[in-house]
Amino acid sequence: MQPLLENESSVLVFTLSGLNETMENRYVFFSFTALFYPLMVFCNVTVIFTIISHKKLHEPMYMFICNLCVNGLFGTSGFYPKFMYDLLSYYHVISYDGCMIQIFVIYSSALCDFSTLTVMAYDRYVAICRPLEYHSIMTNQRVLQCILFSWLTPFFCMSVLIILIARLTLCGSTIEKLYCEIWAVAKLSCFSTTLNNVFGYIVILAYFAHAVLIFCSYIHLIKKCMKSIESRHKFIQTCVPHLLSLINVTTALLFDVLYSRYGSKNLPQGVRNFMALEFLLVPPILNPLIYGLNLKTIRQQVIRLFFKKQVGISE
Repeated sequence: MQPLLENESSVLVFTLSGLNETMENRYVFFSFTALFYPLMVFCNVTVIFTIISHKKLHEPMYMFICNLCVNGLFGTSGFYPKFMYDLLSYYHVISYDGCMIQIFVIYSSALCDFSTLTVMAYDRYVAICRPLEYHSIMTNQRVLQCILFSWLTPFFCMSVLIILIARLTLCGSTIEKLYCEIWAVAKLSCFSTTLNNVFGYIVILAYFAHAVLIFCSYIHLIKKCMKSIESRHKFIQTCVPHLLSLINVTTALLFDVLYSRYGSKNLPQGVRNFMALEFLLVPPILNPLIYGLNLKTIRQQVIRLFFKKQVGISE
């Protein structure tokens, strides 16, 4: 009979060691974060408020953009407040329950980004390739279904992953990152994590399929846009920002996945931290800026909101 392990099932608190080698710069990092996080919140809230408060923006495309910004706020709320607290503390710990919540919030938000971009690609496909049927297809009910899909699918995936992690017997309590992360906790398991790995790869493949679906829809869109100047203009105006967001989110998540699974400890901790944080730094601030500055309808309403100018909205 195998002897009981001293630490098994006794982990109530995790230690986050991602700041250990950079504590001398913690006030610099805190100052940067104290400026960046409110700016990110401001940009996302501005786009959300602008879309919600103007009935002319209550169209499927703008509702999906609003959903993207809400998700940006949701995901970053699981990291930045705790990170700023850790920067001012000498002890970087998080409770077991807090760790599970942080994993759920951060990674369900990352998956929600992909789901939202997928339904946005579908919306643009219908708008450009089937314009006469657009309003009969993209009804309020269909938009609601798409938004629920973009949230409930990630919630389901992450709930299963959290249950699989919670069943593990842990033989360690140190996570070598700035925040709780799925693979980092799984590595602390005393025994096999095969089931966790299999389901994790299923989730990755499912969201890779999302990306394939998006690219296939854009191949059709590009072919369609070559035939019409009007369609080409609509593609540049609404689809190019979407492509930029997709590249942005995909690159950020690849950084995180590749680093989590294959990252080398030989890299400086600052480089490792940037790779781990890229999807929490870039997409949440870039998405509202891409859509807020590029889309004329949103840009005009934002200008009117802050400068009280009577700027008309035109499609």
